[in-house]
Amino acid sequence: MSSGIGGGAFMVIRSSATPGALAIDMRETAPAAASQNMYEKNAGAKYQGALSMGVPGELAGLHTAWLKYGRMRWRTLFEPAIKLAKDGFTVRAYLGASIAENAKKIMADPGLRQVYAPNGKLLKTGDTCYNVELGKSLEAVAEQGPEAFYNGTVGEKLIEDVKKAGGILSMEDLRNYRVNVADAVVVDAMGYKILGMLPPSSGTVGLALVLNILDSYGSRDAAAGPLGLHRLIEALKHMFAVRMNLGDPRFVDVTQTVSEMLSPSFAKRIRERIFDNTTFPPEYYMPRWSQLRDHGTSHFCVVDSDRNAVSMTTTVNYAFGGGVLSPSTGIILNNEMDDFSIPTDISPDKLPPAPPNFIRPNKRPLSSMNPIIVLKDNQLAGVIGGSGGLNIIPAVVQVFINHFILGMEPLAAVQNARIYHRLIPNVVSYENWTVVDGEHIELSEERKQFLRERGHQLRAKAGGAICQLVVQNLTNRVEYLGRKVKNENVFHGILTAVSDPRKGGWPAAI
Repeated sequence: MSSGIGGGAFMVIRSSATPGALAIDMRETAPAAASQNMYEKNAGAKYQGALSMGVPGELAGLHTAWLKYGRMRWRTLFEPAIKLAKDGFTVRAYLGASIAENAKKIMADPGLRQVYAPNGKLLKTGDTCYNVELGKSLEAVAEQGPEAFYNGTVGEKLIEDVKKAGGILSMEDLRNYRVNVADAVVVDAMGYKILGMLPPSSGTVGLALVLNILDSYGSRDAAAGPLGLHRLIEALKHMFAVRMNLGDPRFVDVTQTVSEMLSPSFAKRIRERIFDNTTFPPEYYMPRWSQLRDHGTSHFCVVDSDRNAVSMTTTVNYAFGGGVLSPSTGIILNNEMDDFSIPTDISPDKLPPAPPNFIRPNKRPLSSMNPIIVLKDNQLAGVIGGSGGLNIIPAVVQVFINHFILGMEPLAAVQNARIYHRLIPNVVSYENWTVVDGEHIELSEERKQFLRERGHQLRAKAGGAICQLVVQNLTNRVEYLGRKVKNENVFHGILTAVSDPRKGGWPAAI
């Protein structure tokens, strides 16, 4: 629904034997036939339909990771997914609600109808969902490798369906797709090292700027209580004013912007413009460009017995992507082209669109995805990430602060009610909703009143980002009976995993 091999991802991988990490950028790219003004006459085609599809990168990226770190056979990795696709799986509450919410989109597309509304009736919670064609596609990739997708029968079928649906993706686009691999960026903030992604992901540098602003107060208590929440909101507003200067570094020079967003001295200068007794209208934060409206995604965190760690955020953008499922492959088409800015997207109440993020052939659009790995004294302290478009950065920041700075237990750190701000509109969205497991999550009246007294306009929000968290207790070392630790220099503490109850998730241990 929110991710798949028709989309893209960002992945951070850390081997416990090394101090750094690898950042794998498998973000979608604009097709070779794409152009800056391609949506001038039909703005809706930017997010709905096959013309909204970017070149998928997920399979190529996963194969890159497997080649470097994989232990199991490539084919074995696909067996659980193939079984679920062909033999079916039970529709859980969150998926059932999403199917109902997207009923119009599903019923309008033959491929989506085939999977999510067989016999003309939308699947409901408790029903069994099948995607046999996806199972066949996965079998081909399992046997032949990613070549089946990027230069083989799966890709050929996909391209044929895309073109029938009005898209411009070609086999040449698939053949020319390249994964970008680099050292993960290292952020030193609030006593921790944070390993993450550089642009076209804005997540880690955005998080770095917010944390450095709060860190510049000189006390961990600066992030605590209602006042800490006000300061966080102000830091987020300043961050969002800066982030749209970012773009794909292979097409635009983002060196200065990245340097500033990672700079403690830049953060301190911003902090000097934050006042504890008031907020300000958007122009005070000096934004130049309008924000993206990116959506969706899925995230997972993995830590193994050797304390190797993976943080990966994956997406097809909107729920059910662009509203097109390739009937012959079972693959949902992403609508990642909507993450680009376009010159014609201007209205009187908005800032102009961001030129650094304009469409170019083979360019990657800007993203809010924020997979991170957290270290303390070069030992694994945690893995965090989230899903939910522009809300990802505020959510991951809050989970990080809740656990690592304020000392909340992992479950409480994830469950705690969150706030969101996008700078424009100048509104604080606060959680007030009952999630799929029946728990009600709402910001306290004390905090709401404190924010109102400082001039914040508040709006209740039934939704928000979904966060995943794995933390390692670095206080007490775990003793393994009958098992020798591979590396005595790697700390082995108790692991605690939390999957956000907002989406009905559960952590898993093997």
